[in-house]
Amino acid sequence: MANPFNTDLDRNPANFQPLTPLTFLERAASVMPEHVAIIHGALRYTYAEFYARSRQLASALAGQGMGRGDTVSALLPNVPPMLEAHHGVPMCGAVLHAINTRLDANTIAFQLDHAGSRILIVDSEWMPLAREALELTEVDPVLIVYSDPQAPNENGGLADEIDYEVFLGRGDPDYEWLMPEDEWDAISIGYTSGTTGNPKGVVSHHRGAYLLAQGNALIANMPRHATYLWTLPMFHCNGWCFPWTMSVVFGTHVCLRQVRSEPIWRALAEHRVTHLCGAPPVMSLLVATEPEVRRELEHTVEFFTAAAPPPEKVLAEMETAGFNVTQLYGLTETYGPAVVNEWHTEWDSLDQQARTALKARQGVRYTPLERLEVMDPETMEAVPHDGETLGEVMFRGNVVMKGYFRNREATEEVFSGGWFHSGDLGVVHPDGYVQLKDRSKDIIISGGENISSIEVENALYKHPAVAVVAVVAMPHEKWGETPCAFIELARGQNTSEDDLEQHCRSNLAGYKIPRRFVFEAIPRTATGKIQKNELRKRVSG
Repeated sequence: MANPFNTDLDRNPANFQPLTPLTFLERAASVMPEHVAIIHGALRYTYAEFYARSRQLASALAGQGMGRGDTVSALLPNVPPMLEAHHGVPMCGAVLHAINTRLDANTIAFQLDHAGSRILIVDSEWMPLAREALELTEVDPVLIVYSDPQAPNENGGLADEIDYEVFLGRGDPDYEWLMPEDEWDAISIGYTSGTTGNPKGVVSHHRGAYLLAQGNALIANMPRHATYLWTLPMFHCNGWCFPWTMSVVFGTHVCLRQVRSEPIWRALAEHRVTHLCGAPPVMSLLVATEPEVRRELEHTVEFFTAAAPPPEKVLAEMETAGFNVTQLYGLTETYGPAVVNEWHTEWDSLDQQARTALKARQGVRYTPLERLEVMDPETMEAVPHDGETLGEVMFRGNVVMKGYFRNREATEEVFSGGWFHSGDLGVVHPDGYVQLKDRSKDIIISGGENISSIEVENALYKHPAVAVVAVVAMPHEKWGETPCAFIELARGQNTSEDDLEQHCRSNLAGYKIPRRFVFEAIPRTATGKIQKNELRKRVSG
């Protein structure tokens, strides 16, 4: 029998429109046209100007022949044109490819070719890198160069470059931009870090970006006219969708070319920043700032962190410094954060040690995510909520990527069983909160017992001399594997292997104690993630 509520009740343009985050900027410009949308040094753009410039970019791109299915790449730091690109590129129907500015030329060349880039927008500071990459590509994109007054040096360009502002001037600020034909249409492509091979192109759609952008505003409890400081790279998961989020609350973007302690503290105080995001190293940078550089904050600043679980010691220091830290968790494949440590008011009465232990958990699903489970990847059954049984974290919902571009095999593998397989291992506590324990490839199996490298790292972070630690599996003749700890010492501190071993004995079971401590600089990827694959190579011999 047909459902009567579907009879003669069809979709039409009056009652159904594809969801896209581009409408947030249009609304903000019409409602709050004179409110400051972007701050960059002495530069200020209102919402009316932000919207007009984004439409000009879309119009100019369309005039260059860009349209649906075309790729526009951007090699830019956190500057206004990157915000404009997040709107102007999809406004002409094209797909935005934001490139990590810390990558090497070979990797950038691979991405440009794989994405089929037709236009490359480059900050002048990165022109030497762009030149080197373009010598290796098959594609020959049109070059548009942004000369930022805040940039340290001008590096010049190529003979066929186009100045960004000149290019913008070719566009119409009243351009009738394109809605997506379908909310499933791609809005961006971003690449995984590719530490074990070529990076995979993660394709995101308008619907997911719309939902996560709104979800950010809700999860972050953003008031109207919130001020957001760009310490998180916009190239990373499209800045976790915050380039679109801020228009939802008529907020102000404060751009920052470099993540350094002095300009961060200055911006926090002078612009009354309410929110910022970053990986644990950003928190470490803030709490390690010299007293004479720090600025007095008149309000609590909301700090959202993801990537590696932050050490409890750093969480406690951030609280003391005046920040309220909220743990998020997600991947490029989930548009950035899709899990949040939702805070219970009754936890406020706990002591600092208990609070920081709770803050170290990743938490529960974001509002726009339909399902979050920790499952046995073999049986696809959910693990018990006992805080001990390990399983793989899996996602299902509208904020999961379309798939990997031009890589059907990898897409089918990661979506097997109707779930997105994260590759992260975790447990579920009795209250339903998820806590990561390791990447599946980073778990250490010693004498048949699973050892979480994160647990060992957190124990070592409690030692005052430890600034950065990474623990990997080291071959062992008797036990198969045992932990090996690589250590970077805090400034002005010193310690020994014996001292750290004794410290671990006070915090860990005996079989979890590293059998070796190595004091040296720890290698990182272009996004700042610790390269454990490199560390494993060092101890595999």
